[in-house]
Amino acid sequence: MSGLQIPLYLVLHIFLFQFFIFYGSSHEIFSNDLTTAAAAAASINSRRRSKEVIIPWKGQSVRDLHREYSNIFKYGNRNAASHRWSTFLLDRARNSFTLNTLKYMFSGFCAVSGSPISPSDYNRYGLELPSLMPSHSKMFGFMHYCCWPCVCDTQDFIKVDTLNVTTMDDITHTLHFAVIGNPCNSPEALNMPFVQPFDGRSTTLAWEAREVRCNKDGTLEGATLSDHGHIIISMFFDAVPVSLDNAGGVSNRYSHQQQQPGRIVETTNGIKYQSEKEYQSMCTDRARNGYNSGMGEIFRKVASISMINTATPTATAVAAAATTTSTTTKSEL
Repeated sequence: MSGLQIPLYLVLHIFLFQFFIFYGSSHEIFSNDLTTAAAAAASINSRRRSKEVIIPWKGQSVRDLHREYSNIFKYGNRNAASHRWSTFLLDRARNSFTLNTLKYMFSGFCAVSGSPISPSDYNRYGLELPSLMPSHSKMFGFMHYCCWPCVCDTQDFIKVDTLNVTTMDDITHTLHFAVIGNPCNSPEALNMPFVQPFDGRSTTLAWEAREVRCNKDGTLEGATLSDHGHIIISMFFDAVPVSLDNAGGVSNRYSHQQQQPGRIVETTNGIKYQSEKEYQSMCTDRARNGYNSGMGEIFRKVASISMINTATPTATAVAAAATTTSTTTKSEL
């Protein structure tokens, strides 16, 4: 019988071996379950309303919002990263804001540059932009900017979409937002060199727009998506549809033959603003000179990575949002 005895150290060795085999396989299954759950959550979150922040925010003014800068932007700068301002506010809508306060807070930053601003009649611009809602091809509304070149970049890249937002009075509002396509559809583009028109310096978006960062599942870090799956970068204020019947009245309130940048006009209900039409020639000159003012190429590069096709606003973005976690980009191979 002594030949069948197994040394104690060998029994211990076999036990430990089986333990690690079991643990390793179960850990792998657990990790796979987490990956599946994360993929499902990302798919839902890409089409959901922004997550709620339970603790109310006590800010009362855009200056209070600006004081949150270091909490919102943690990687270096706010260039072309207004999606982070937007998410900060939308995350707090239910617990911190009335509708009027939410709208006011959204006027505290520039959608294009991400710069903190103080809203005024002078930096309110009226624009007519393509709509992603099937019922209307264009919407007229207002945006606040840090400088006039943002008008040009808006005309070239920004569209209008909706999102249902619940405010602290437990009322859900369908609001209009300025949106761009998801730059993380092609994350490798963030590392492609380009030349800044101001000084001829070669750089990348990964350096110039450090808050534009892609998650592994292809979503944009810190972004809230609109109803049709696009990146919200600001509110499109007081939006109204533009049709053949009202285009001359609703969209313009503008009958001047000669452009005069800086001129303030007024709607019939008393909203004062600058019309985008005052800047047509200046936008043309800016393009001719390589976009050597405003944000230069930074926002334009970010927004051009995945431009929104207004002909099919839902098919591409929403499908991509639902399947992005099952797709591997070249940069992840």
